[in-house]
Amino acid sequence: MVLGLYAFADIAADGAPRLNTAAGEELVLVERAATVALGPRAPEPPGTLFITTRRVIWISEVEKGKGYAVDFLAVSLHAVSRDPEAYPSPCIYTQIETQDGSDGEFDESDSQANGEIELSKVTEMHIIPSDPCQLDGLFEAFSHCAELNPDPNAESGEENGWAYGDEGDEDMTHGSDAECEFSDVNPIGQTDDQDITHAVVELQINDQRFEDAEEAEHETHGNGH
Repeated sequence: MVLGLYAFADIAADGAPRLNTAAGEELVLVERAATVALGPRAPEPPGTLFITTRRVIWISEVEKGKGYAVDFLAVSLHAVSRDPEAYPSPCIYTQIETQDGSDGEFDESDSQANGEIELSKVTEMHIIPSDPCQLDGLFEAFSHCAELNPDPNAESGEENGWAYGDEGDEDMTHGSDAECEFSDVNPIGQTDDQDITHAVVELQINDQRFEDAEEAEHETHGNGH
């Protein structure tokens, strides 16, 4: 796994990337005429976006042999952006973890060397599809592949920190072995929140009735009956 964005030139004659099939890498989604913007730079000319089970790969349709890639393990956050105040075009916003461990605000001065951008220091990337209607499909593909590449340093049971879109994330496994089944039956000795609340309310009511009965009994004795 390579932290940070890196140049990608392993391109077949048909313009598609050569995948690491020996490691189980598979193609998930292809988006034509997509552009990418690295940090605060202007978007690149149109290219083709390839989302695989391991990486995000963008290959230029204008400059032959030019491409970028980032492993999903290095994508620390992804989100749908439709707010023109956040970015002029509807896009997928990503934060990228770099070799020095930073994945925050992009510092253009640190990423430039002799006018050329240092890809390994890019911490933000915007992916702009030609049709904004494709955003939800792109987001679902991102979320699906992110789940396939959990942070190996994250503690068990901890959230992975992935961002979710307006409509939420749908299951893309289509009934595969990755799908989990949950039982509605509670373990012995446990109740759900509703049962606990009901039990507490019932206890309070019974306690109140008991106190009322005691008060009535004291009043009866006080009157000599």
